[in-house]
Amino acid sequence: MATAVKAAPRKPAPAKEYTFIWEGKDKTGKILRGEMRAGGEALVQATLRRQGVMVTKIKKQSFGRGGKITEKDITLFTRQLATMMKAGVPLLQAFDIVAKGSGNRGVAKLLIDIKSDVETGSSLSQAFRKYPAHFDALFCNLVAAGEQAGILDHLLDRLATYKEKILAIKSKIKSALFYPIAVVVVAIIVTAVILIFVVPEFKKVFTSFGADLPAPTLMVIALSDYFVQYWYIVAAIVGGSLYAFFFFWKRSPAMQAFLDRTFLRLPIFGDIIRKATIARWARTLSTMFAAGVPLVEALDSVGGASGNHVYKMATKQIQNEVSTGTSLTVAMQNAAVFPSMVVQMVSIGEESGQLDNMLGKVADFFEQEVDDATEALSSLMEPIIMVFLGTIIGGLVVAMYLPIFKLGQVV
Repeated sequence: MATAVKAAPRKPAPAKEYTFIWEGKDKTGKILRGEMRAGGEALVQATLRRQGVMVTKIKKQSFGRGGKITEKDITLFTRQLATMMKAGVPLLQAFDIVAKGSGNRGVAKLLIDIKSDVETGSSLSQAFRKYPAHFDALFCNLVAAGEQAGILDHLLDRLATYKEKILAIKSKIKSALFYPIAVVVVAIIVTAVILIFVVPEFKKVFTSFGADLPAPTLMVIALSDYFVQYWYIVAAIVGGSLYAFFFFWKRSPAMQAFLDRTFLRLPIFGDIIRKATIARWARTLSTMFAAGVPLVEALDSVGGASGNHVYKMATKQIQNEVSTGTSLTVAMQNAAVFPSMVVQMVSIGEESGQLDNMLGKVADFFEQEVDDATEALSSLMEPIIMVFLGTIIGGLVVAMYLPIFKLGQVV
């Protein structure tokens, strides 16, 4: 006779804990205050009663939904944590100080949760690994290396410096791209307003002339008629195209690879993007190698941190060759994506045993190159943008005033 198989009992889900702020008095009447993580107020009261504290007030700390946690928030937290640990502040106390001083409720909640994990026995790197959206593999690996070697404060300081430099170079790239993109968007909006609202008024005036209009004026009027009649279709196509572009850019590896290759080929911006990518690549490898992470293992994080698919695939190729005994210099030459200066600096670093130092110098050099290139680009873009705006907006205005000029000549 068949017997029923008993299902394995499910493990109970861990009880949800909250942060409570409490106030009370000890046996001598001294007022005490503090925080505690617990499943409810009753548990807080029972725990404090066992400790000889007579509770007078308990309040559940609410973080709300909190703000969005940005890379800048994580960079600032890393610098603050590194500074306090180097000053001798205990780890848990440092988390408390940073959480209370943060203006972002999301950051405060994140730090309180990490602190609770550490209090329950997790290592700091294990606690960070529970939040991969904010702490990547490189961050967690460096923290783990610092814990194992007993130099966590030193590695946190290096990690903070690394994140500050990467954040600065990203900011420079964004600022170089923001200005022309913003001007193009404004030009499109102004052009649309002129075509939809201004040109039809001119058209009403021109119909009373009873004369043939110049070809540029007829073209602008025809374009305006199309926009007035089908503006919603044009808006839907533009909006849908932008949405589809960003949707597939974030979710399609093939499109990301295509765009990364395309960006590197752009006439002016491509050189800046390439220099920024090499700077991030060298800075990441220098930081990890200086922390004592083996080269093959360090290359795992370097490719993703470079932020470009071309260099990510090249790093995988370099990693495979290095793991079979090839020197880093030869592997980088075979990848054919690094300038000869970078390869020569790496070769000197390998021969002298100062690879991390040489990679740091490479990163410094290319970061300065990005600074100079973005400044030059800003100076170059101003006259180009003025010509662009003059051609688009000025062309529309001149086309609409041509019939008035001709009428004035006839009179």
